Amino acid sequence: MYREKIEAYIDSHRQEMLDDICKLCRINSEKMPYEEGKPYGAGAFDALNAALSMAEEYGFSIRNYDNYVGTVDLNDKEHQLDILAHLDVVPAGEGWTVTEPFNPVEKDGKLFGRGTADDKGPAVAALYALRAIKELDIPVNKNVRLILGTDEECGSSDIAHYYAVEKEAPMTFSPDAEFPVTNTEKGSLAGHFTAEFKASEALPKLVSVTAGIKVNVVPGKANAVVKGIDRAVLDQACQEITKSTGVVFEIDTEEDETKILAVGEGAHAAHPHDGNNALTALLTMLTKLPFAACEQIDAIHKLVKLIPHGDTKGKALGIAMADELSGDLTLAFSLLKVDAVSLDGTFDSRCPICANEENVLHVVKAKMAENGFTLLNDKMKEPHHVDGDSHFVQTLLRVYEDYTGLKGECQSTGGGTYVHHLKNGVAFGAAMPGTDNRMHGADEFAVIDELLISAKIFAQVIADLCE
Repeated sequence: MYREKIEAYIDSHRQEMLDDICKLCRINSEKMPYEEGKPYGAGAFDALNAALSMAEEYGFSIRNYDNYVGTVDLNDKEHQLDILAHLDVVPAGEGWTVTEPFNPVEKDGKLFGRGTADDKGPAVAALYALRAIKELDIPVNKNVRLILGTDEECGSSDIAHYYAVEKEAPMTFSPDAEFPVTNTEKGSLAGHFTAEFKASEALPKLVSVTAGIKVNVVPGKANAVVKGIDRAVLDQACQEITKSTGVVFEIDTEEDETKILAVGEGAHAAHPHDGNNALTALLTMLTKLPFAACEQIDAIHKLVKLIPHGDTKGKALGIAMADELSGDLTLAFSLLKVDAVSLDGTFDSRCPICANEENVLHVVKAKMAENGFTLLNDKMKEPHHVDGDSHFVQTLLRVYEDYTGLKGECQSTGGGTYVHHLKNGVAFGAAMPGTDNRMHGADEFAVIDELLISAKIFAQVIADLCE
């Protein structure tokens, strides 16, 4: 019901919708230093207020929550549905070829620019869904609220601020992923551990290890500095590990120290099997070298036994597990610093629905302690699941199938979404399955037809859930 009207409305407003997306995407809304009244800096402030002004011009009631979050209400009736989108973006980065990051352009049926897919394009698509319901006079008996956040990329403190004063709607979806519906999200343990040991000047020795850029990234490179190791011995060890792991090594000797660079392949920590961990390969190689005995080298050997190269399921730590809803537990050793007297490391584990603090956190803490490491974590992030048979989720799937002709089904993710902490929140759109829109990378784009059909789907969902 109303499909023909909704489709005609969105199609007739195609250019206007794209113009509004471009207006927001021209604003660099990366997180910036705090300014008074601007919790995430000038860019996020400008994007939020531009979006709210846009909605107000279209006749909606708006509210600004201290420049953390803005809201757009369809009406003043009972609260039924929240649509949670965000206006902040990841840093522009390098390597753009189609256009400059904040100069959106349309080319070959795509809209290129930072934020076009994540998440300004979907946010505007949701706004136009509200416009369609409002301007077509489609009868609804309950309210829909579009929530526009500004800190999704850096911790979602914006949403914590909002929900400290507002209640969750009975249903929430976020157009910040892909279709069909993501109703299951793994929990996580960012395991931060340390160790201390006595310094040793005995040669040969390990001077340092440094690896990793972020906890949620499998390190594609890792560095070590050694002293007193013969070059031929180093070459032999590196060749042996390259043969068994595929990670390659570059060696540079300066005076009495040798720098070792391990080069593997980076990946998102939620999918560690997609990469080739340079850090774990480097540590494995170091265990093959004839260092003088010391506590530091003992710690390296123990660490390799706890998180060996290729163990992306936590088997050696004793936490490998899986369930039908969310799949296997995954583990990526992502950060490490070692010097003469200390070690500081972090692994990223994505934990299925069956995981809890007793069978993951406590097991790891005990295993680490047995080997001389201190796990600093006292809690873990719980998994998230919304019933796939609920009226809410089934409505989303049905509308998706009706408008696309594609199979609608629930899916899980190892990554966390904007709705992870909301009781009845799921991710829904706005990219179609199989679309790689280079989210977070250079030349990010949104497929224009996908933005248009998303707006249509969102409008139909509003009509069906709020009639």
